[in-house]
Amino acid sequence: MRPRRSVLYMPGANERALEKARTLPADALILDLEDAVAPDAKVAARERVCAAAASGVYGRREVTIRVNAIGTPWHADDLAAAGKAGPAAVVVPKVDSADEVRSIAAALPEHVQLWAMIETPVAVLRCAEIAAASDRLAALVLGTNDLAKEMLAEQVPGRGPLLGPLSMCVLAARAAGKVILDGVYNDVRDAEGFEAECRQGREFGFDGKTLIHPSQLEPCNRIFAPSAEDVARSRKIIDAFEAARREGRGVVTVDGRMIENLHVDNARRILDLAAAVEET
Repeated sequence: MRPRRSVLYMPGANERALEKARTLPADALILDLEDAVAPDAKVAARERVCAAAASGVYGRREVTIRVNAIGTPWHADDLAAAGKAGPAAVVVPKVDSADEVRSIAAALPEHVQLWAMIETPVAVLRCAEIAAASDRLAALVLGTNDLAKEMLAEQVPGRGPLLGPLSMCVLAARAAGKVILDGVYNDVRDAEGFEAECRQGREFGFDGKTLIHPSQLEPCNRIFAPSAEDVARSRKIIDAFEAARREGRGVVTVDGRMIENLHVDNARRILDLAAAVEET
């Protein structure tokens, strides 16, 4: 299991930012060629980002490259260069169909995975098809800013207008066995609001969250990792279940609550994630 609690966007046009990313406690990096790069800097940023991704200087961090969207003048060249650089994955914005997933996957080397960004109403409505379109698709990434814009929805605390789409995308990812990452939080000064949105994302079932500033890393890593209490309870559940099975008992309770196979499966997942986090 690879933790993807914190996935930090790094601007591809900023060499200093790419250098700084070597020391940041992010589980994954998205070296960005899209929103963070002005049109006249796209080519230079592509060369810089691909060299960084191929350098091997980021240690255990999962390094990905976000290319420009399908239909833009830079997409084909971005995709070709990113594939040659050999990142863990190529992140593609505004993926709207299963056919687009298959086309992009076919254009990448077999060892490079694809992360598809879900940013439009049509993508949400087709999310199950997109998630199941290819084994090469490893993750869905929510682009909540663009989605809210396309929905004509207000971005308010608690994200009420987006709760339906968020749930639909989590369901689609889980049905297809894919990782799913929550969208960014825009106000880097609002630590309390950011932590609340991280907790909401975890409660919804997201594996982690995309971030726009290094200050968001610590709370994100903490909230999306199992707590000491989670780990202790998971061990207690597994121990009680295994003891009951050895003794031939059909009913298992922990702290007054009945325990079934699904609770044991979830407890094992939590322990696996905690172990993976310890290794980062």
